[in-house]
Amino acid sequence: MFAYRPRVVTDAASGTLDNGSTCLVITGAPASGKSTVSRLVAQRLMRSALLGGDPVNELIANGRAWALGEPADEAARQVRLCNQNLCALAANFADAGFTPVIDSLIPSRDQLDFFLYALSPRQVLLVVLTPSIEVCGHRNLHRDHAEQFFFDDYETLTSAMHDGFGSVGWWFDTSMLTPTETATQILANASTLARSGR
Repeated sequence: MFAYRPRVVTDAASGTLDNGSTCLVITGAPASGKSTVSRLVAQRLMRSALLGGDPVNELIANGRAWALGEPADEAARQVRLCNQNLCALAANFADAGFTPVIDSLIPSRDQLDFFLYALSPRQVLLVVLTPSIEVCGHRNLHRDHAEQFFFDDYETLTSAMHDGFGSVGWWFDTSMLTPTETATQILANASTLARSGR
């Protein structure tokens, strides 16, 4: 369990995500739009790297355990390994002048603290996509079958995230927005809204 509680470091005066010194983390429940929005944001930055939790986890060619699978201790170990690899890649890209856009489900404060600690002292901006549960279900049903993920405990997950994260990050309800509109809002506002105290 992580005892250290780092805060999100921000520089509101930077006014942009495309400054080579910011790590942008986009999280949310399944089917909230993390992957689509992260890709759109990364594509609109001049120097960026798109880092997804799923693709990094899929680097395990044999012996991969699902995050909620069995045995539970092995699943948890692989979640930690995925997070370590995501943060190491993000740090390397940020230090080389690329803005890492990290797309990953971060379900607890312990995991969030790991990201904040591993990425420090770099600036970290956290966006939590929070479309309604009904919208998540609708989006999941209408995406490619290979990308569908049926999840039936949104209330518990979103409650745990909200209780654990507290005021950290920008809780962004995108229920009425398209992915492109969401990406535009993130590019325009994350540098001031996606920080501690909001």
